[in-house]
Amino acid sequence: MKLLLTSVFGPYGVDDEYGEKENKMELFHNQVTREQGIFSYRFNHGSQGLYFLKENIDTPTTVLDFPTFKRFKQELRNGYDYIGISFIIPNFKKAKAMARAIRKLSPTSKIILGGHGVNIPNIEGMIDHDVICKGEGVYFLRKLLGENVDKPIRHPLEYSSFNRQVMGAPWPSDSGILITGLGCVNKCRFCATSHFFGNYIPYLKTGQEIFDVCCRYEDEKGITDFGVLDENFLKMKDRALELLELMEKNDRYFTFAIFSSAETLKGIGDLDILVRMGITFVWIGVESKKEVYAKNKNTDFQTLFMQLRKRGISVLASLILFNEDHDKNTIWEDVDFVTALNPDYLQFSPLGPIPGTKLYNDYEKQGKVIKDIPYESQHGQGKIWFHHDHFSRDESEAFLRTAFKTDYKRNGASMLRAIKTSLGGYLYCSDHADERIRRRSKNFQKRLKMMRYFLGASTIFAENRRSETLLKEIKKSYRSQFGRMNLSARFMSLLVVFFSIKEYLRCRIVGDLRVPKTSYRPFNKVYGHEEQPAKSSYAVGLNRKFRTVGTNSLGISEG
Repeated sequence: MKLLLTSVFGPYGVDDEYGEKENKMELFHNQVTREQGIFSYRFNHGSQGLYFLKENIDTPTTVLDFPTFKRFKQELRNGYDYIGISFIIPNFKKAKAMARAIRKLSPTSKIILGGHGVNIPNIEGMIDHDVICKGEGVYFLRKLLGENVDKPIRHPLEYSSFNRQVMGAPWPSDSGILITGLGCVNKCRFCATSHFFGNYIPYLKTGQEIFDVCCRYEDEKGITDFGVLDENFLKMKDRALELLELMEKNDRYFTFAIFSSAETLKGIGDLDILVRMGITFVWIGVESKKEVYAKNKNTDFQTLFMQLRKRGISVLASLILFNEDHDKNTIWEDVDFVTALNPDYLQFSPLGPIPGTKLYNDYEKQGKVIKDIPYESQHGQGKIWFHHDHFSRDESEAFLRTAFKTDYKRNGASMLRAIKTSLGGYLYCSDHADERIRRRSKNFQKRLKMMRYFLGASTIFAENRRSETLLKEIKKSYRSQFGRMNLSARFMSLLVVFFSIKEYLRCRIVGDLRVPKTSYRPFNKVYGHEEQPAKSSYAVGLNRKFRTVGTNSLGISEG
């Protein structure tokens, strides 16, 4: 028996019969730094769920990620017994076309549909299939394939992202991914993932299990930095504290980028625990100025964010636009509130009634969901797909863009904000009385050495007054703490300038589209990316140089 697991085909982020240009296959450039020009991070993230599934079933499994339609159809010649298609709602047409191709080219194969797209109402009659997986996939596949459902979970060793560029310069893919659990007990009304999985499902139940996986990463791949796929990683406080204890006991230290709710961070108590744990990045759902959600009750976000950034922990805040109480004036109250918090990164997310969520069910009953909006337009980066009392669909798209531009103008480039946060973290740790905190200064020092290479290009391309002010503050801090740049660092800085100019011209002349290359992992071969473009000698050299100083995991998941 053989199984093929595949994501939907490309190209992505283009206007064609299957999708729209606004739905880019990039987390940061699509949802966070999208209006920051050349300062926008350009990372691709693999379909981590497919690799996790492959690792946890015994049936020979091939993973095909980011294929072209032609490449997908070629793979169908290999005679699979089962073919699983993972898709989200905006990719409905692609999944439908793939299922049709399977019936034509591999008629004996059974089709499994999975991912958030299966929550589309009446999906059973819309895409040809044999089986639908709603919810958690490991135990589903084990049962379907006649395997032992209760086998221990095996965690794959995967890079968190690839094809990474910052200001056009190559940024090494040297961070790993940790999938510690799925879902969230908070179950906010709009949250697709928590509703999809029903409740929290831990894969790594103890700190020891997480520590063991981290050690495997370091031993086999040299990776010590991780993006954690877990809606609220610190919610299992005992697990987190056990991980901390094991790191300090064994003198093996790792760094982590996590998701967390405000209530969970407050429950930790002393935020120095996060520094000792190696938390360098936190994604927090602010959602609204008002205490709409229990997770944010009695939270002083201004103080919380200040205390996190003081410790060198970069903050990505998310805010929901077009809530029921938003009109042309009140929506600005929320935008003003969240931009004043001055997070390193800011995501504005339009309220989106996604099938399967409480929000969708409520809006469906109220007749608010617009029925004739094609699924490929329901991606959250353009127009809303429900009736709002104060915003038309066109107005919602325009305001979303305005919100991102407002944050950029008021707070400057996110990359510069993150550098300033890291500089503060280095000072905080270096001067701390607790040796356990001081030892973490080494992580900041390595990261800051690399970040300094980008200051020259940033000076050339700074677009607003706040970015210029940040640059002056950052340069002064660098000189104070590390002295002037040596010849080697100046050369690396010039290389970044070269790459940034090249990228700027590419975006102006050709456009900023970047499509990830096909990834093909047969069940009996080592993983690799197909048709990888050759790198210039400058790019190779720069990448090697960056690897010697380390990076932090900024990219987490594309969802």
